[in-house]
Amino acid sequence: MAKTIKKKNMSVRYYTKPKDYIYMAFVHILCAVSVICILIPLIYVVAASFSSPKALLSGRVFLVPVDFTLRGYKMLLKHELLVTGFCNSLLYTVVGTVINLVMTVLAAYPLSRKDLAIRNPVMLLFTFTMLFNGGMIPTYILIKNLGMLDTIWALVIPTSISVWNLIITRTYFQSTIPGEVQESASVDGCDDFTFLIKIAIPLAKPILAVNVLLYAVGHWNSYFNEMMYLSTNTKFPLQLVLREILVNMGTAGMTLDVTKQLEMQETKYLLQYSSIIVGSVPVMLLYPFVQKYFVKGIMVGAIKG
Repeated sequence: MAKTIKKKNMSVRYYTKPKDYIYMAFVHILCAVSVICILIPLIYVVAASFSSPKALLSGRVFLVPVDFTLRGYKMLLKHELLVTGFCNSLLYTVVGTVINLVMTVLAAYPLSRKDLAIRNPVMLLFTFTMLFNGGMIPTYILIKNLGMLDTIWALVIPTSISVWNLIITRTYFQSTIPGEVQESASVDGCDDFTFLIKIAIPLAKPILAVNVLLYAVGHWNSYFNEMMYLSTNTKFPLQLVLREILVNMGTAGMTLDVTKQLEMQETKYLLQYSSIIVGSVPVMLLYPFVQKYFVKGIMVGAIKG
């Protein structure tokens, strides 16, 4: 499709056929449209969170805040459980991600070894759980019988391994660590656990970064399991606290007169956008630190192996 000229340690890429230019123009247009489709909703949410409630209800907000205000954020920050919910989410995310990472590596590495005789049957059992599970009620009964209700363990133990992440991690180990390296280490007296800690894991930084991002985002955004298994509001994560704020805001206005109900509805509308920003910022801050590993890890780990 294209030729490359190397001159003075520089590569100049050019295209020789009209269809090459048409193809690249199509790619650039498609990328531009995709970026626009993603950025416009994000910019709108940010603009709406800084706009007045009346401007939101009247539909005057698009990409720029109208009647700039911090009212939504001030109301959220005044809530007594917001800081507690943020700390709980941070705790659940860190503990859950560490458990996820350890369990995924300990399962993926042995399954990537060709000398493990039962790796195919075990992998089949893991894959089976992607299609079938016990269901919500049996899972709740199991968590209750194990005595994990209203504890952090109900949130991090049942979801300790994502089979999809296990598959891409296993494939990454197979693609990047040749069997000859394992044989050489074995000849030098290196056992399997030492090889995993000192050789395999350092070589797997990109896929580990991918796992950290995927697991951390999942734990941070999770609220349904927390809503089922937690009953003490001081243990609620940030997402559940934000939900409670919005629900209470809606029920509190039912006993007020029409004017007050309208004001309450306007405030609730503003809080929805402010809550989205408050809940999304930590994940946005995490992404730049793992972005350089993300593309490499997800592409290599996704290769069929």
